Amino acid sequence: MTTERAADRFARRLAEAGIRYAFGIPGGEVLTLMDALERVGIRYVLVAHEGAAGFMAEAVWQRTGAPGLLVATVGPGLTNAVNVIANAKLDRVPLLVLAGAVDTSEGLAYTHQVLDQARVLDGVVKGSFTLGADAADLVAEKALRLATDPRPGPVHVDVPIKVAAAPVTGAPCRRRGRVLPTAPVGAGLDELRGWLRAAERPLIVAGFDAVQDDAGEALLALAHGLRAPVIQTYKAKGLLAEDDPWALAPAALSPVADRHLLPVVGDADVVLLAGYDAVEMRIGWQHAVDPERQRVIEIAPVPNDHDFHQATVNVVGHVGASLAALEVAGGRSTWTAAAVAALRDEIHSAFRPEEAWGPAAIVDVARTVLPRSTIATTDAGAHRILFSQVWTSFEPRTLLQSNGLCTMGGALPLALGAKLADPARPVAAFLGDGGLLMGLGELATAAALGLPIIVVVFVDRSLALIEKKQRESQLPASGVALGQPDFAHAAKALGGRGVTVTDRAGLAAALEEALGAERFTVIACVIDEQAYDGRI
Repeated sequence: MTTERAADRFARRLAEAGIRYAFGIPGGEVLTLMDALERVGIRYVLVAHEGAAGFMAEAVWQRTGAPGLLVATVGPGLTNAVNVIANAKLDRVPLLVLAGAVDTSEGLAYTHQVLDQARVLDGVVKGSFTLGADAADLVAEKALRLATDPRPGPVHVDVPIKVAAAPVTGAPCRRRGRVLPTAPVGAGLDELRGWLRAAERPLIVAGFDAVQDDAGEALLALAHGLRAPVIQTYKAKGLLAEDDPWALAPAALSPVADRHLLPVVGDADVVLLAGYDAVEMRIGWQHAVDPERQRVIEIAPVPNDHDFHQATVNVVGHVGASLAALEVAGGRSTWTAAAVAALRDEIHSAFRPEEAWGPAAIVDVARTVLPRSTIATTDAGAHRILFSQVWTSFEPRTLLQSNGLCTMGGALPLALGAKLADPARPVAAFLGDGGLLMGLGELATAAALGLPIIVVVFVDRSLALIEKKQRESQLPASGVALGQPDFAHAAKALGGRGVTVTDRAGLAAALEEALGAERFTVIACVIDEQAYDGRI
């Protein structure tokens, strides 16, 4: 009989939680851990950079519901991952970060590659643990709880080399029982429902916490019963299908959209903030609601400690259950579906999707050609703001991006993780040339894994958003030029397909071919360097 190691017991608990993939770059310090993961059916996936490992893990969580798993070796392996761990903190991703570590006694007199890894991550994780042979199951249990409890986030576990291989001691710990969703009741609930029934200009703003709580059906019922338009954040897009008559327009980072949306917010007599997380929004949304002249109801899984806005009443609980409890019909709303549609079309047209060629045309063509079920990912930069406004989503978790941290380099690995977890759906990554250069090595990962994703690159030869801000500040362009890499050629060299396009017809044809391809396809869309002026 094989002796059970601490790493085996730990890995078994992760498998019990539904985890089936681990992502990272191996080192000698994590070999026992990797072996333990593989033994319980958790596949270790090699990537080109630890940052990509975290994004791939996030995408798997988005598509399966199981926490993400990043495995990093000691020292530089973990520090390479700091950016994506910070992203998980601000984007509320339950990411387990397992890091190889030297044993405590060895660390007293050995310093090569040795850092205080918990201290390095302090501020970007919810907490840190160290695996012990006498509590391997309990450490896994506590790490999983902390990662997934509201609001979700990354949790770090150091795995000392000798501890991972040591015989486990003690029995598995007891599991926590079911956690039932909470919602308002009694007189407080009656008061809130009365506010909603009396509202003449009701408005709902839905955010990613509502997605986390699977609040789509309750949101749909409430919006229709109340006759209230719904603004969705970029991370919440698709919770209410964007072709629904009460879906207004998305909001988060676009001043162009805000010029239309913020007056609607200010004109509302009752504003319902449904899982609206302030980390998702640009500064223009600070104090966008005014509880002194509006009735503002905020539903969130945790109390408001950010002061980005305040509400008249705060409901701390499950967003879906609370929306269901608030459901009303036959109120006094003066909104009509026609008025919502007119305003939605006005906002949409501000991004010029009808243009002959340019960034909005690229998104327009892609949304027309790609199936409704497509999972899209997008990177940080000017293109992302425009893309998030023009692209329509019909289900939650089908537009993936870094929003709280807004870091570059996420779109490609997010697409790889989504395709790995949900292979039946088309998956397309939309990114700028700077973002692709940052993670070009993950095209080799796509080839190695046989993932036929579509990669659409906005080629403007610069860091367009920064260059735009330099011009608007009357500063000379500096440090933003990217040169003219041949992305189509690079794609072929790394095992995929590549094509360069310069018009709508060429892009449509390339997308159609890519949908039937067995390898990844990079479509380089060449646009003007100042194509975003006045559009985002």
